Amino acid sequence: MQIVCLDLEGVLVPEIWIEFSRRTGIPELQRTTRDEPDYDKLMTYRLDILRRHKLGLPDIQKVIAEMGPMDGARAFLDKLREDYQVVILSDTFYEFAHPLMRQLGWPTLFCHSLEDDDDGMLVDYHLRMPDQKREAVKRFKELNFTVVAAGDSYNDTAMLGEAHGGILFHPPENVIREFPQYPVALNYDQLRAEIDRAFAKVA
Repeated sequence: MQIVCLDLEGVLVPEIWIEFSRRTGIPELQRTTRDEPDYDKLMTYRLDILRRHKLGLPDIQKVIAEMGPMDGARAFLDKLREDYQVVILSDTFYEFAHPLMRQLGWPTLFCHSLEDDDDGMLVDYHLRMPDQKREAVKRFKELNFTVVAAGDSYNDTAMLGEAHGGILFHPPENVIREFPQYPVALNYDQLRAEIDRAFAKVA
């Protein structure tokens, strides 16, 4: 009765907004939860930039369709799912994630949704629920699962703290400094070793 909860972007796939920023030449869109822990503030900022540049959901989906998982992510995930239940808890959107989930073998994903108008312009976003990563881990624990969580950014630290064991995967230095209580993994072999170690501690 063990579940691994993983962040998506920065753990299994590249940061979607950073890649979109590179391809559109809009440096302001490189800002992520690594830089801005207030997700509502970050998304309001992003939607405003997209409106100013007249870029909509089809433009973003085109970039995502050309992306793929990080090197080794599919093999890591497949092997992990042989031994543990795995749920991806992400602050991305179902409208973004679909082509990436296909390439990862359709793992279970809990995330949010976007709202666009008839012209494909993004007009709003809808959180599945506030603080959904931590809340999901909390509910898994209430169902008598042992939970180990891994992520890379500020918005993952609440779920890491709620889990029986938390791991930072390739995080920026500022997150490492602010959350020294979590072990750091820099590649998938290290991440798998830390996951196994965390479960062994609470067995």
